[in-house]
Amino acid sequence: MSDVAAIKQLVKQYQDLKNEIAKVIIGQDDVVNQILISIFSGGHSLLIGVPGLAKTLMVNTIAQALGLDFKRIQFTPDLMPSDILGSEVLDENRHFKFIKGPVFANIILADEINRTPPKTQAALLEAMQERAVTVAGHHYKLNLPYFVLATQNPIEQEGTYPLPEAQLDRFMFAINLDYPSFKEEVQVVKATTNDVQATINPLFTAQQIIDFQHLIRRIPVPDNVVEYAVSIVGKTRPESEAATDLVKTYVDWGAGPRASQNLILAAKTYAATRGKFSPDMEDVQAVAPSILRHRIIKNYKAEAEGISEIQIIQSLF
Repeated sequence: MSDVAAIKQLVKQYQDLKNEIAKVIIGQDDVVNQILISIFSGGHSLLIGVPGLAKTLMVNTIAQALGLDFKRIQFTPDLMPSDILGSEVLDENRHFKFIKGPVFANIILADEINRTPPKTQAALLEAMQERAVTVAGHHYKLNLPYFVLATQNPIEQEGTYPLPEAQLDRFMFAINLDYPSFKEEVQVVKATTNDVQATINPLFTAQQIIDFQHLIRRIPVPDNVVEYAVSIVGKTRPESEAATDLVKTYVDWGAGPRASQNLILAAKTYAATRGKFSPDMEDVQAVAPSILRHRIIKNYKAEAEGISEIQIIQSLF
C-alpha cells in the first residue's frame, strides 16, 4: 500500500475509532483527539483534572477500541518500583523466576503519579523512555506499541511529590480535562444510570498502530514549517532575543529541543488524521498549547498576577 493510500485508510479508521469511543465517552472531543494523536505519534500524555471526570473509563475505552492490553496502576506514597516493574521470586525448583509487573501492557494508566516518591516515579520513566525495564540486572523489552497516560489531581497538593521538570519533559502532551457542559452532563447521567452497557469493538491491531506510527514519521515536512516550530519553542526562552515581552517578564525557563521534536511529530499526526499529506503552520499551532503548557516554567510574578501558561503560549503566535 502506498503512503497516500495508507493516510486515506488512517483517516477512515480514525473516524470509526472516534465513533466507537463516543459510544461510552460523551463530549471530551478535544481530550480524546489529543490522546489519540499522542498514541499515533508514539508519545505519552499527562492528564490534569479533578477526580470523577472519567479519566480511567476514557483510557480503558480507548485501549479496547484500539485492541490493546490495558493496565491501571494506582500510585500511592508506599508504592515500590517492584510493584510496577515486577520482581524475581524463587519457584518450587529453587530457580529465580521473573514475575512481570503491570508495566508490561500496551497502555498504562498511571493514576495520580504525583502521589508516589521520586524513586518509584523514576522506575516508570525508564519504561517510558527506553520501552524496556531493568530488574536485578536483567533487561526486559516491553511490548509495542507502548503508551503511558499519567493523571494528576490539581486540587489536593498535600502529601504529593510534584514531577520534576526533567520528568515532565518526557510527556508529549499535558492535557487539561474540564467539567462537561450542562447538556453533556445530562447525557452522562442518563447513560450511566440505566442497565444498558455499550460494547466496544476493537478496530485496530497492535501491528496496525505500529505501522501507522511509522507512516507518520515518513510524512514529509517543508523546511519553513520545521523552522516555524523551532522558532516558536525558541521564543519561550526568556534569554532569547526572539522572546516575547510576556515571556521575558513572566517565565523562568522555556521549552527544550524535545518540544520542537514533539511539535513536528504531533503536527504530522494532526494533519494526517485530517487527510492532509503534509503539515503546515496551522497544524503546528493547533498542537502547540498541550505540548508547551508543561514545559514553560513561570516565575513568582506570573503566579502573583494570575498569568496562565496559555496566555504566554498565545503570545508566541
